[in-house]
Amino acid sequence: MKIAEIRDLATNELQERLDAEVKAYEQKKINHSISPLDSPAVITQSRKIIARMKTELRKRELTTNK
Repeated sequence: MKIAEIRDLATNELQERLDAEVKAYEQKKINHSISPLDSPAVITQSRKIIARMKTELRKRELTTNK
């Protein structure tokens, strides 16, 4: 998911997607510890997507509080 797609989402929808992405990330980590994934870079990509989403949520929070 690119930053432009994240910015287009409504705040509540972004929060829902973030929750789903965190859950999927945790599941990938568990699966990788049991049997290695074909591409462990998927875990890194998930972490970056989560960071982008959290950054956008924080940015929106700061702009609404001003």
